[in-house]
Amino acid sequence: MDEAQLLDTQRAFDSVAADYDGPRGNNELIQRMRLTLWDTVHSQLPAGARLLDLGCGTGIDALEFARRGFHVVATDWSPQMVERTRSRVAAAALGSRVTAAHLGVQQLDQLDGKFDGIYSNFGPLNCAPDLRAVADECARLLRPGGRLVFSVMGRICPWELGHYALRGRFKRAGVRAARGATAVGMNRHTIWTYYYLPREFYAAFAEHFSLESYRALSLFMPPPYLVDYYRRHRNWCERLGRLDDRLGGLPLLRGMGDHFLIVMQRR
Repeated sequence: MDEAQLLDTQRAFDSVAADYDGPRGNNELIQRMRLTLWDTVHSQLPAGARLLDLGCGTGIDALEFARRGFHVVATDWSPQMVERTRSRVAAAALGSRVTAAHLGVQQLDQLDGKFDGIYSNFGPLNCAPDLRAVADECARLLRPGGRLVFSVMGRICPWELGHYALRGRFKRAGVRAARGATAVGMNRHTIWTYYYLPREFYAAFAEHFSLESYRALSLFMPPPYLVDYYRRHRNWCERLGRLDDRLGGLPLLRGMGDHFLIVMQRR
């Protein structure tokens, strides 16, 4: 991934920052996935811990953790998203607990200090040009024993395969199989994206981190962009969501889904 592709991705997220808290960025299915990450981070780290948010978006996660007693440094490659986070922090009067900075995941070498935990929600690390470099910087920034909790877009999403294949859009159905950076459209812009299996993703971190767990997110439940389908079939989809909760951590199944949630510990 080159500088032009990084700027393409930045412009894409800048273009949607103003309405990203609406159906595009925070519908019911997204919120369900958010809650899983929130509770995982909270179970791994004590209140009062210092957290680094990679790809904070409009600051929804950072504010939730501030309300739960954490201190958060929230970073994003999109300056417009960072401004949304700062506005949200100011409105909530949580400036003593949240600091927002315009910083991409490829720029972590510019960040100083030590953290107890680092989290990233909804795939910012899928846009990292060099995942191993991110892993090295996370190791530098994280205290021994600290935790990484990342929500990452996976390679195998059965809902996506079926949704697009049934419509004859076979090229789109197979987009996650690409090995390099893949162009994904958003709001007439391009997000350059890498997709991973959990073990592929962990390989970049294995030198410094032990793998604690990973699980599927939105495996049986439809992915967030099919929220209209969910709303038409809410009762049935909620039953599917309970299957996600019960079975999403099982071998074979945990490597699939719209995203996977992976937890690692600093050695």
